[in-house]
Order: sequence, then structure tokens, then C-alpha cells
Amino acid sequence: MTSALQRLIPLLIALIFILPAAAAEQTMLREKIARLGEAKGFAGVETVVRELAATGDPAVAGLLKALSEGSLYTRKADKAVFIASEAGASLAIADPLTGAGAGSAAKADLVKIRVNNTLRGVIRDMLGALTLGGEDVGARLAAADALFRSADPDSIPVLDAALAKEADATVKNRMIAARAAAVLSSTLPETEKSAAIKTLADLGSREALNLLTSFEAGTTGILREQAAAGASSVRNTLIAWDVAQNVWYGISLGSVLLLAAIGLAITFGVMGVINMAHGEMVMIGAYTTFVVQEMVRAVAPDLAEWSLVAALPCAFLAAFAIGVVIERSVIRFLYGRPLETLLATWGVSLILQQAIRTIFGPTNREVANPGWMSGGVELGQLAITWNRLWIVIFALAVFALLLFLTNRTRWGLQMRAVTQNRRMAASMGIRTPWVDAFTFGLGSGIAGIAGVALSQIGNVSPNLGQNYIIDSFMVVVFGGVGNLWGTLLGAFSLGIVNKFLEPYAGAVLGKIIVLVLLILFIQRRPRGLFALKGRTVDA
Repeated sequence: MTSALQRLIPLLIALIFILPAAAAEQTMLREKIARLGEAKGFAGVETVVRELAATGDPAVAGLLKALSEGSLYTRKADKAVFIASEAGASLAIADPLTGAGAGSAAKADLVKIRVNNTLRGVIRDMLGALTLGGEDVGARLAAADALFRSADPDSIPVLDAALAKEADATVKNRMIAARAAAVLSSTLPETEKSAAIKTLADLGSREALNLLTSFEAGTTGILREQAAAGASSVRNTLIAWDVAQNVWYGISLGSVLLLAAIGLAITFGVMGVINMAHGEMVMIGAYTTFVVQEMVRAVAPDLAEWSLVAALPCAFLAAFAIGVVIERSVIRFLYGRPLETLLATWGVSLILQQAIRTIFGPTNREVANPGWMSGGVELGQLAITWNRLWIVIFALAVFALLLFLTNRTRWGLQMRAVTQNRRMAASMGIRTPWVDAFTFGLGSGIAGIAGVALSQIGNVSPNLGQNYIIDSFMVVVFGGVGNLWGTLLGAFSLGIVNKFLEPYAGAVLGKIIVLVLLILFIQRRPRGLFALKGRTVDA
């Protein structure tokens, strides 16, 4: 008996208190909707729309959307409001709150409730306000952003109600910012506006700066001074974020230069060969990525997201094999003859470019980004794209692996011996020709996997490698020929300097300035930042 009473009590409470209150709210909502059919002109419709949105009832969203799309009608006979859609010669009508079908009506019996662009904008803002009460965090965040941009004073009560219930910190902060933007456009007291100015100044975004600047131009007295101080604070914040953004862009560019130059640093450092075909190894890696992706799509489309992972070893092996062939067939006959080596490798680069044009055609090819490399994230005012972030991580991983190979393996020991003193290494039994071949192949293979990365930030074309060959040589010379740490520091230094110069001098002039500065630097330090030590070098 006791348990039965315990189950009955909540039901009684609902019958006595909750259900009558809900019924009263529904009745009041229906009365407001009925006023839409009697509203005069756009201004009258807007007044009712704002009253409906102020109820905060999510059921109103469908009605407002129908009104914005031009599918809300009123019946001539009794001014009842319906959502209507074409159904042959007549219109199918539905309840504006529940969407339940209500039969059909002749077109002559209904009148469309008309809206203009201004009213559509109001409805859009009101829909955003209603979304603030939804369960989806992303939808609430988007609604708060929309209200921030509109800065509508009429949204303040809705925002206050939503703030009282909001539990997510990110959404709540955006709601606070939206309320501050609305307060500046309202007739609230100066104390409220002063608090809003402080909120927007703390936000530190470009949108906040625009709001504060506009408010400053339209007000006087102490509020004008506060708005000016707030705008100045935001400008200083944005300058700091711009510096951080340029540093990130420089690191991103530096990671690309590191991938393109790190193989060249090895071959140039060990063999002293100026390889003008190094850029074509990058190109071969990029085209290998394209071929692998197309094959995976054709054979196993479900694995297309991971085609990039499969392309890495393929690109390395393809570029490695071609590099060994070039070294064994051309370069080994030209050691000690730098001019002939330069001309020969330039000729090889032209041959490789024409071969790619013959096989794939002269048009650019696009390599799709996998889902895990698409999109990005914002940290404050700093925008970071996933593909660039993964390339930075990948470049550092390749650098670490290469550092391990050169410092912790037998081949690395032999390579460093050949680098420091080739004749002494040969007299100790090291087969210097095969060290040269393997080193050249390794440098070419690394350029190949650089092509995999570059395929994710641009189109693949026969001229892809030519865009990076000069920058790669600059990185190697600046960092110190054959020194991996110098290549790392040189790549990121030149990348960051380039990105700071570009906004003021432009991309082309910025590169020229970097080249001039590099020439002046080499005049003072001919061996770069980190010069290799060895008997041959010291001699």
C-alpha cells in the first residue's frame, strides 16, 4: 500500500501543478500565434515574432522557419494560422506548433504572411536565440555566435534566461560576449555598458574590436574613453596574436623546407654534389602518392582514408631507387667536377619532368586530404589547420629518425667517416662508392616522402620540385653543409623570417631580401651556422 502511494504522489503533483501550467502556456502561445494572422504590415509581424521568440519555447522554431521560407499562411475565414505546402490544386495545411496535418484548403481561402529581408534577418536572430535552449552544444555555440554578430538588444532577455541554465563553459563565455555586444546597442544604464566594454576588451577578438570602435564613434563622455581604452587593449592583444600566427606560419613553412632540404643536406654534405634534380625526387614522391591513392580507391575504397600511410613507403622506395640509378649512372663519373655535375643533374631534372608530363599529362593532379588531416582548430585567435600540424609532426619525426640513423648505426658511422675524411675512410676499408650510392638514395628517398607531405598542401604538378629547390639549397648553406641540426634550425629560421617579411614586402621581394641577408651572412660565416669539423675540412 505504501509503495502504491509513493508511485501515486508524483502523478498527483503533475495533475495538480505541472499539467495546468503547461496548458496555460500552450494557450498563451496559441494566442500569440493567432495575432500573426491579424498583424498589420512587416512591423506588426516583427512585434509578434519577437514575442513568440521571447517565450523560449523550442516549438516556435518550426513556425518561425516556415515564416522565413514563405510557407506560413492565415485563413481568411477565421484568421487561423497554418503551415501550408503545395498539394496539387490545393494546399496541405498543418498545425504551426506541432506540425500535425490539418487537412487541406483551397488556395483562394488562404493568405500568405509576407516577410521582407529585414524581417528575415530578425527571424534568423530569433531562431538563434531559441537554439540557445537546445541540447546540442554545437548548436548552442553557433546560436551564441549568431547573436554576437547581430548585437540585437532584444536578445538580452533570451540570453539572460539561457545563461542561467548553461553549464558548458565555452558556450557560456560566448553567451556573455553576445550579451555584451547587445548591451552596447541597448538603452541600458552606463554601468551595464561599462561592464560590457570590459567584457569585449577581455575577449580580444577582431569582432570585439569592431564593436568597440563603432561604439566609441557613436558615444561621448566616460563611455567613449572606456571604449577607446578597450579598443586599444584589443589592438595590442591582436598584435600579439598576429605575431604568434606568423610564427606558426613560419614553423609550418619551415617544416616543409626541412623535409625538402634534409635529404639534400646529406648528399651535399657527404658527396659535395650540387644535385639540381633533388626537386624532381620531391615531385616523384608526390606523384607516387597520387598513384597509390587512385589504386586504393579502385581496389579498396573503404581504406581510402589510409592511402596516405600506404604512400609513404612507396614514395620513399620509388625516389630511393631512382636516386641510386642516377648516382650509379651519372654522378659517380663526375665527382670533383662541380660545374659538370650541376649541368648533368639539371639535365636529369628536365628529363624527369618531361617523363612525368608524358605519363600523367601537363595538368595538375589533386591528392585528397584524409578526414584526419582536414579542418583545423582555433586556439584563441590562432588558427591551426590539421594538415599543417601533421606535416610539422611528420617533419620532426623524419628528422629524429635520420638523426638516429646517422649517429647510432653502422652506416651512419661510415657516412660520417666519409664526410670528415674520404681518403682515410677508404684506407680503413669503407667502400666509399657504395656509401655514396646509399647516401644519395637515402637523400632522394627522404625527398620522396617530402613529396607525400607537399601533396597535402597543394596540387601535384611536374614543376612541384622546382618551387623548393632554391629554398632547399639556401637552408643547407645557411645551416651548415652536412649538419642536420643546422638544417633544422636553418629551415625554421628562414621559414619564420619569410613569413614576417611577406606582409610588408610581398612574397617575391621577401625572398629576395632573405637571399641578400643570407649572402651577407655567408660572407661572415662561409661554413654556415654549424660547420662540420674534420681533417679534410680543416686542411
